[in-house]
Amino acid sequence: MNIDKNKIAEMLKNDRFPRSAKYDPEWVVKGWMGPNVLWLTEWLCEKMDLKPGMRVLDMGCGKALSSVFLAKEFGVQVWANDLWISATENRQRLQEAGCENRVFPVHAEAHDLPYAEGFFDAIVSLDSYQYYGTDDLYLTYFIKFLKPGGQIGIVVPGVTQEITGQPPEHLTKTRKNGSAFWADECWCFHTAEWWQRHWGKLSVIQNVKADYQPDGVKHWIQYEKACEEAKTLIFDSEVETLEADGGRYLGLVRVKGRRKESQT
Repeated sequence: MNIDKNKIAEMLKNDRFPRSAKYDPEWVVKGWMGPNVLWLTEWLCEKMDLKPGMRVLDMGCGKALSSVFLAKEFGVQVWANDLWISATENRQRLQEAGCENRVFPVHAEAHDLPYAEGFFDAIVSLDSYQYYGTDDLYLTYFIKFLKPGGQIGIVVPGVTQEITGQPPEHLTKTRKNGSAFWADECWCFHTAEWWQRHWGKLSVIQNVKADYQPDGVKHWIQYEKACEEAKTLIFDSEVETLEADGGRYLGLVRVKGRRKESQT
């Protein structure tokens, strides 16, 4: 695969994410598994307090780009947990990034995690939590691995208004590439208000705050176009749908909170 690094670097220029701009553009586009995970991580961490030496779970880490970013930018230790990408594949990627002693790849399913309760100082999840965390009680299981008072934060694709009936036509119609954007898995997309209620109603978490990324769809399109140019997309390009939507329905949602301190 021949990638024009200069062209891709130009396509990825985005002053909103200065930390992410330091990383090799070829590495960034080869790590495609959805919206730009470095931009998502940088945005999430603006609302988290990460200190060197902290233990962080990166849940649903994909190709571990976010894990590398966390280790290099904040000096934390990261457990890079994913189901779809093997620990062996991620270990090779971590060695190449010089992070094998700071990031530890794990292959585990979200409902069967191998960690000790209270082990992590912080938990993050980028473009993953929506697939397993919309169950009313999942957070009560998941947050047990976080120490009392520890931080949890996620970024997920979402919607600006709940879709309860037929999705808008531009999300379901067949595109020029022969595919449609909307699939059954898209029903896990929810509003920031929905996520606020979903976490906020539970007794195990406090200080819950959910919001939208300004220009989230614009950033999503920018990265998708760069990956399209580099031919690193695994699935059909979403650009046609994202441009048709323009943020009317689709968006990126950030949710954060802290595990409640022990009541005993």
